[in-house]
Amino acid sequence: MLVAVVAAGLAGCATVYNLPGNAPLGAALADNNIARDIPDYQDDALLALSFSGGGTRAAAFSFGVLQELDRARSTAGKTLLDRVDFVSGVSGGSVTAAYFGLKKRGALDDFRERFLLRNAEEGLKTQVSLGNIGRALAGGVNNSQFTDWLDRNLFDGARFDSLREDRRPRVWINASDIYNRTPFVFGKTAFDALCSDIRSYRIAEAVAASAAVPLAFAPIVLETYPGGCAAPLPPWLDRVRNDPNAQPLLRSFAEAQARYRDGSMRYVKLLDGGLVDNYGLSGISIGLLAAQRPYEPLSERQAAKLRRILFLVVDAGRGISGDFVQSLEGPSGVELVTAAADTAVDASVRSSYAAFSALANDWSGKLKHWRCGLSAADRSRLGVGPNWNCNDVGIYIERLGFDRLEPERAGILNAIPTRFSLPAEQVDLLIAGGADALRLSKAYQSFRQGH
Repeated sequence: MLVAVVAAGLAGCATVYNLPGNAPLGAALADNNIARDIPDYQDDALLALSFSGGGTRAAAFSFGVLQELDRARSTAGKTLLDRVDFVSGVSGGSVTAAYFGLKKRGALDDFRERFLLRNAEEGLKTQVSLGNIGRALAGGVNNSQFTDWLDRNLFDGARFDSLREDRRPRVWINASDIYNRTPFVFGKTAFDALCSDIRSYRIAEAVAASAAVPLAFAPIVLETYPGGCAAPLPPWLDRVRNDPNAQPLLRSFAEAQARYRDGSMRYVKLLDGGLVDNYGLSGISIGLLAAQRPYEPLSERQAAKLRRILFLVVDAGRGISGDFVQSLEGPSGVELVTAAADTAVDASVRSSYAAFSALANDWSGKLKHWRCGLSAADRSRLGVGPNWNCNDVGIYIERLGFDRLEPERAGILNAIPTRFSLPAEQVDLLIAGGADALRLSKAYQSFRQGH
């Protein structure tokens, strides 16, 4: 009781918060288009990646997947890494996703040294003390330290205008809007709703929001600018809001976008994306939902030539742990809080994965319907041959987790903590595990073989 009183007193002495880092869209800017055209790639494959949360262990495991994709030769001297169309990330996975989106192939050269082997916690307050308890109760132990560390040591001040939508891969970073209790996806849709400029926003700040564990970090803050832009919200948002059968997660996202625009919220407060979607699937899901035409977010030509679709969910989340089920007492204290949080996260990832699988299969069905409705003139314009089969599109949705490996090895990886500082030997075990999990995937093997 005394500790609680002291902590409450400490919380009253200081307020911990972050200043908004986003700018208004401005009258000189018509919209948030980083690029005007959808890229037109001359290949028959769609490859999308989603990287889960889990600190450096998630970043390293997903990095191993990238390395393995680079070992798979494609056409014209390219590898499958060069053919990744979309990458989405949450928390630790967002670090890999953002850096790969920024550096492309160059990320393979230095990500291990620049991030995975570094102590990203070096500027953070991580000790249990009365002062830190007070800071946690006042809003969060740490404010902008992690953002500044990422900006200085990894992203070199890069802004979202470097993540151009006319180049592979398209990148989505996922956080949690803790007021609306819904995903926040850093991209055109959300920043249009805010009437804010996505192009000038720091990549490091988006990644820090995605990884902002409650109490350990104060929320990342965005300011809304109602009345600051004239463009209406996308029609699909209204469709979802008014559809009683819409998935609850997607409907709450649409409602949040409306609140950003209508002036009922002055600030958006963001924490770890894993609170609502620890698989990082929100970005890809919203990308599919935002499509105005059946073939989007692809170009017409790519959609017509498409034969293979692979969605890879790279999962480095926590497995079952603890031994409190062996005794009548417990769990208690930190173990109780951890167990409750893990239960909530696991429930959310199961539902998000099921919802995404249904959405992806529905999208591929609409794509086939569009293809089969093309006229002879359209087929000629899009460059498909006389033996083209409109239904010849295979879709694969695969989750890659530690459980794809042999049990002993999976147990070793699962015992690695979800922090942002790991010894080199654990980092390398995770990298190798991600590569092997992909190589052993039957869906991935079928995708490579084209059937």
